[in-house]
Amino acid sequence: MAVRRPALRPYVIAGLAALTISLGACQDGSTGGGVPLRALAPVPQKTLALMAQKGMSQNDPILIRAYKKEAEMEVWKRTSSGQYALLKTFPICRWSGQLGPKTKQGDRQAPEGFYTVTPGQMNPNSSYYLSFDTGYPNAYDRANGRTGNYIMVHGTCSSAGCFAMTDESMGEIYALARDSFAGGQRAFQFQSYPFRMTAANVAKFRNDPNAPFWKNLKEGSDYFEALREEPKVGLCGTRYVFGGADAAAGACNPRVDPQVAEKRDRDNREVAELIAKGTPATRVVYEDGSQNPVFRPQPPASTTAFANLIPKDEPEQPYDPKEYARRHLGEVSRPESIAADAREIEVDAKGRPVMLAAADAPIPTKAAAKAAAGQGKKGAAVQTLMAKVEPAEPAVAKPARVMVADADGDPAAFKKALTHVLGTNPGPATPATDAATIPAAAHAVKLTPKAPAKVAHAGQVHAATASTPKAKGATVADAKAAKPVVKTTGSVTKTTSTKE
Repeated sequence: MAVRRPALRPYVIAGLAALTISLGACQDGSTGGGVPLRALAPVPQKTLALMAQKGMSQNDPILIRAYKKEAEMEVWKRTSSGQYALLKTFPICRWSGQLGPKTKQGDRQAPEGFYTVTPGQMNPNSSYYLSFDTGYPNAYDRANGRTGNYIMVHGTCSSAGCFAMTDESMGEIYALARDSFAGGQRAFQFQSYPFRMTAANVAKFRNDPNAPFWKNLKEGSDYFEALREEPKVGLCGTRYVFGGADAAAGACNPRVDPQVAEKRDRDNREVAELIAKGTPATRVVYEDGSQNPVFRPQPPASTTAFANLIPKDEPEQPYDPKEYARRHLGEVSRPESIAADAREIEVDAKGRPVMLAAADAPIPTKAAAKAAAGQGKKGAAVQTLMAKVEPAEPAVAKPARVMVADADGDPAAFKKALTHVLGTNPGPATPATDAATIPAAAHAVKLTPKAPAKVAHAGQVHAATASTPKAKGATVADAKAAKPVVKTTGSVTKTTSTKE
């Protein structure tokens, strides 16, 4: 007797047909043609064995979570218990922009939020190996006036607002999603965060301008962390709401599960304790995004000195650095930005950078900078630079950027303005933040100027002496004594100069 095969469900057929549609990854275009073999490659046997070990089947639903700061992407899979469990963590090869949501087309920002990925958003013909569209902009983004499209997760280590993986990692993620669709999953949830939503991170980034938005994202993260269930996502005005069916319907006050409420209360208490203990509020500034450290040159493992520095109780990474270091990354976008690495800057209650003044020098003020720089438009331009100076080398140095990058600003326009006024190219700059009239730190570090500094003054160069002036008013040289607080560890404050 012939065995009759069960009819494929309509949405599975639609999903398989959609594999031939090219969506373009970060406007990457399409290779054209039919479905390439790489889109049909099976899930690796090692991963299938891991599934069996964790009580998962190949066609069970998936859920993906991405974290910018940690540069990691997690694939979760539903188990036989009905709850999700972590299957595998993949290091992100490249993401661009800063921590914070994508707000407009062309801002190079990787999005943050809760998105839905359907079979029609899978792109087997991506010019970047394989890809899927995250679903940006969603209803929340549109309600907040955000623009842009085709924000992808794709292969090749190059990003202009997307999440770029290695080709091998992207192939495995693509196969996991493909198999879940074949098993009947209509869509999977893609959760994108600036960092892991821990109490420590919430306390640390409490004064960031994006903190209210991140607090909203944490509500959805708490739901998943507490229940290991995919949260239903709704919209109340311009805010996300999370929970069950009432949240999906857009209820502004959906029912909160007791386990979720307990987790939120526990985290809030921990945040309050950390702040009470003196945890500084900081912002992280990138030249242009980052990547997971496993893709950077590793110190020689055979060197005893390095081996002795590795903490014995350091937790095991969810992936092998040696394995990923051997992978072909393809085109790496803006490698100079990755080399610059991130800078951690302490900020005040309004999110403005805190400056550490020398103990034997007056604190620079707006009035002092204006008096030293002169009046008029050119004087105003120099006054703006006064908020961003750093100790200079003996030679004439370019104005250094120590202000916090603004993802919503227009760095290109700011750069053109400085070029027009000063006749120089200050490099990829960001809008200056008002850093004037900042109180001196209680335990200020005494700084010794290296050499006479030179400050650009409306087309002229004036030497600033290294000694502290006796005059009451602050001078241009006084502003040189100010440094940005870049990293705080415990009770010891370290300052470093910013990199160009």
